[in-house]
Amino acid sequence: MRSLTPARLLMLLPAHLLLLATIAVPSLYVLWLSFMASTYGSISGFVGLDNYRAMFADPYFWRALVNTLVVVNIVVYAELLLAVAIAHVFAQGVPMRRALIAIVLMPYAISEVVAVVIWKFMMDPDIGLIERPLAALGLPGLHWAVDPASGLALVCIISVWLNLPFSFIISYAAMRGVPVELYEAADSDGASQWQRFRHITLPSIWPALLVALIFRYIIAFRLFSEVWLLTGGGPARTTEVLAIYLYKQAFTYADFGRGAAAGWVMVLASGVFAAAYVSRLARSGFAKG
Repeated sequence: MRSLTPARLLMLLPAHLLLLATIAVPSLYVLWLSFMASTYGSISGFVGLDNYRAMFADPYFWRALVNTLVVVNIVVYAELLLAVAIAHVFAQGVPMRRALIAIVLMPYAISEVVAVVIWKFMMDPDIGLIERPLAALGLPGLHWAVDPASGLALVCIISVWLNLPFSFIISYAAMRGVPVELYEAADSDGASQWQRFRHITLPSIWPALLVALIFRYIIAFRLFSEVWLLTGGGPARTTEVLAIYLYKQAFTYADFGRGAAAGWVMVLASGVFAAAYVSRLARSGFAKG
């Protein structure tokens, strides 16, 4: 490995300064703001941990935290299982593979705003293309506008649909990288399809799946658009997630200090999950390499 000479360090300096300006400095400012009493046009002074105490005493915060944890775990794991299943089918060989891959990746080309509007129309109880056939068959629909559980369920569906291409492309690329010789040896030993998947495919793609989990957890904790555009956190703030809670504290109630505190809780919560998976990744994946 080449040593980092002063000339090479200078070449890396612009990238590090950019990261410092766009990530480190704003993060430290928000951390400082979380210890201040701040509203529009003024910062009245240092209040210590009062913003955190007030936030932890707020039942709406705990409801938003529980909603976030439930939605994030459902979305991440459901999305990953679905992505692995679809990737496995594609890896086995399907007709018109390129066209089908393009269809699977299509949600990534659609903005979150457009996606939520489309799903709202499809799940509308009066004119919805999905809701009306369900009603005609006598099946229960998702009354997402009035039922918090249905609203969060539809948020999960939309989020999985939007982000499935990310997990799929990682899973599919990892499966394509598994040596063919391993499958040939398994076939000669008379292994079934399930045994091939369990003992060859899954261990081989496990490091890639952990990478997908890390990124999806970090991204999923920032869940905002799907909830805001679908329910706005209602009815009666029962579908709020942490990002909605942060937004309302900062820009609806003009309490920037408590909003900043909620932001750092989001950072720490997603960091805990990410650190656990990074540690697992180091032990089971890259460390072996």
